[in-house]
Amino acid sequence: MPYLNNLLSFLENLDQFLIYITDIHRYLTYVLLFIVIFVETGLVITPFLPGDSLLFAAGALVAISPLKLERLMPLLFFAAVLGDSVNYFLGNRLGIKVFDEYPKLFKKKNLVKTQKFYKKHGGKTVIISRFIPIIRTFSPFVAGVGSMKYSKFLTFSIIGGVSWTCTFILAGHFFGNIPLIKNNFSLAIITIVIISLLPVVIEAVKTKNK
Repeated sequence: MPYLNNLLSFLENLDQFLIYITDIHRYLTYVLLFIVIFVETGLVITPFLPGDSLLFAAGALVAISPLKLERLMPLLFFAAVLGDSVNYFLGNRLGIKVFDEYPKLFKKKNLVKTQKFYKKHGGKTVIISRFIPIIRTFSPFVAGVGSMKYSKFLTFSIIGGVSWTCTFILAGHFFGNIPLIKNNFSLAIITIVIISLLPVVIEAVKTKNK
């Protein structure tokens, strides 16, 4: 079972691999993290991408790699707010009709969840939804479809973006510096990845059983 042995070896040395990648391709790592956060918040067709867990993992990675916290935090904050704004203008431009025209690409059930959230929390949804997977991706789009002014939306987006990125990156950085986590970094990262995939798996199971 050479493939299994190679996989196990890779997982056991994941921390060294991540350090190597960030050391050799440091700026590319920043770019890739930026793209994932931007797309996760900027396109309604990619709510499955990791958001919370990626920020946490990035913060933890700072503890054992050449990545710099003072660069990472403003970069990913900007990615989150920029993604929000793109999503807002897509909603403003395309409208809700796109969910009826392309049902396989745009999941209407997620739109309905977000609309209900807006009815309950109003404009604060833009801030609160930052901490809720899937709704986080649809919230800016719905704001753009509705009557919320961009200036008001942007204010909420900045508050939410700062809260979200700072919370998870700093939490990851804090835990990443704990000796137990630092000495078992590979296991910690794998656990984070598995946790990040759970919402997608649960949602897929629910959809299949309907």
